[in-house]
Amino acid sequence: MDEFRTTSLARTGAAPGAVVRNSVLRNTYWLLAASMVPTVLGAWIGVSTGLAQVMGASPGLSALVFLIGAFGLMFGIERNKNSGTGVALLLGFTFFMGLMLSRLIGFVLGLGNGATLIMTAFGGTAAVFATMAVLSTVVKRDLSALSKWLFVGAVVILLAALANIFLQLPALMLTISVLAIAIFSAFMLVDLQRVVNGGETNYVSATLAIYLDLYNVFANLLALLGIFGGSRD
Repeated sequence: MDEFRTTSLARTGAAPGAVVRNSVLRNTYWLLAASMVPTVLGAWIGVSTGLAQVMGASPGLSALVFLIGAFGLMFGIERNKNSGTGVALLLGFTFFMGLMLSRLIGFVLGLGNGATLIMTAFGGTAAVFATMAVLSTVVKRDLSALSKWLFVGAVVILLAALANIFLQLPALMLTISVLAIAIFSAFMLVDLQRVVNGGETNYVSATLAIYLDLYNVFANLLALLGIFGGSRD
């Protein structure tokens, strides 16, 4: 069996490490695409059942549910990342995140051009992802050292967002959204490069990281479009 494996690799001209990297990258992209389905389903259920309005009426409670649910599911995913349970938990997590996104989706859909804004935000997020995917293969410098600084920035944004639930400062909300787009776009580049370079060998963990990057870029871009491009007609 080992002889067959070695011969196969020799015929394809691929090193074992390259095979693993390509496999992780391919599986990550497939799982990332699959994760969009429960996200959209969760958002649709949240809007159609009125859950979005309930969350809007109790932002503090919604934030608490979000933190407990998101971090609890992420912990479960990492604990089970080497089994099918990890994949199931990841898809459940993306459904939950879709539910949490329904409040923003419901607000934007209430605008005259809401559907257009959502498609614009989706297109913008896809463009960011495509750009970072290309850069992850072009940039030769190891960007992993940026992770700790980006993590600090993400924590600051999270704390500021929680504080603004009570402060309700429009300027702070705009600042948070702009910084979040920049930070999570950079996170996306770092996470993609880690997979491309073989630093991440588990596709469930890789998918979780990149999904969170995409989610935050989309949500904050949609929030900005809703504020500056929304029409009440």
